Amino acid sequence: MPPLEEKDFFNEKDETIPAQIYCPKCRTTNEYAIRWRRRVKKASLPLRADERDRARFAKARDYRIRIDDKLRCKNPRCGKTIEITTLQSVVFD
Repeated sequence: MPPLEEKDFFNEKDETIPAQIYCPKCRTTNEYAIRWRRRVKKASLPLRADERDRARFAKARDYRIRIDDKLRCKNPRCGKTIEITTLQSVVFD
């Protein structure tokens, strides 16, 4: 039997969280809605889990993964693409 995958340990839900992002082109800071995928640890393991899976599940923690890597500047005179470098791509809760 193959080992369980990480997605078997978590429930996933998409959410948006506001963040202040700076545009280096027009030098303005605006609030943008950043999309994240929240992974919450399940209450219990699936029945087909073995000892390795139990050990991995015990170490698992809730976390978020940033979905958006780029944004478009809200300044109507700019409109350039901004790469999000100020926010971590994975955040543990």
